[in-house]
Amino acid sequence: MKSILLVMAFCVTFLGACAQGKTPELLSPSQYKSLAQKEKGVLVDVRTPDEFASGHLHTALNSDFSGGQFTQEFKDWDKDKTYYLYCASGNRSGKAAQQMRDAGFTKVYNIGGFTSLKEAGLPVNDKK
Repeated sequence: MKSILLVMAFCVTFLGACAQGKTPELLSPSQYKSLAQKEKGVLVDVRTPDEFASGHLHTALNSDFSGGQFTQEFKDWDKDKTYYLYCASGNRSGKAAQQMRDAGFTKVYNIGGFTSLKEAGLPVNDKK
């Protein structure tokens, strides 16, 4: 009985530690707008260069997650800064944000997909 209680206590402690901000937070466009006004940060588009060239959020820098550019570049970024990552759907940016968290970055947010952000009225640079 004691061993079962010890295992249960360990699981609760372990899961609680994991839930305390280890996974990057996914922000809605409105949450991003609000937070970015209070906490300036670096806006990163992790889509491919072709996707980026077809349109991106104003001031975003491009660091291709799928092509491996992102994995090399973020290692040299300042861990004390805040980072807002997005891609086409939120999938790649979620994976990229998790890599950053695993590397010790603490202020990393996945802000989802470009289309949703654009539809929410965020300023974009569109290919015309």
